[in-house]
Amino acid sequence: MPDKARKWKELSRKIAFQKYGRKIEKVVYRFPDGKESDFYIKKEGPTVCVLAFTKKNEVILAKQFRPGPKEILLELPGGGIEKGESFKQAVERELLEETGYKGKTVFVAEALDCAYSTMRRRCFVATDCEKVAEPQNTSSEICETILLPLDEFRDLLRSGKMTDIEVAYIGLDHLGLL
Repeated sequence: MPDKARKWKELSRKIAFQKYGRKIEKVVYRFPDGKESDFYIKKEGPTVCVLAFTKKNEVILAKQFRPGPKEILLELPGGGIEKGESFKQAVERELLEETGYKGKTVFVAEALDCAYSTMRRRCFVATDCEKVAEPQNTSSEICETILLPLDEFRDLLRSGKMTDIEVAYIGLDHLGLL
């Protein structure tokens, strides 16, 4: 079977919008057939996300409002990396800040966010987690910790009503729980 996929030639790139640490770039490409088109790419830094389990094998989730879908969602803990932090330090901090839990964290994989984003998400699992603090809420991130049995978590995944679904499936596969 012939390999028909080819890289496109980037002709230009400029910031179209920037606010709150987020950027949208307008990128113009030339396709292999010579035609040109522009694309709007979310310019985002790396993030971390964790599928975390209590010692009773319950999944630890952060319940919070999300402005994109305009809904309160159950989500895996995660977020951005602070200056000087390793990915592991960032995911442990995010788990603690959003849920108050701490456990044994292990890196599993890296996942792409979407075809129109530069974000690369580091996927972790955390096991044997224990509650050691209360969530550290801010005005833009008010989290409630929710513990779900594995079967209910699988139902939530199948519903599609959460973000970072790929991290959940990568983590469940890593742990042999699919």
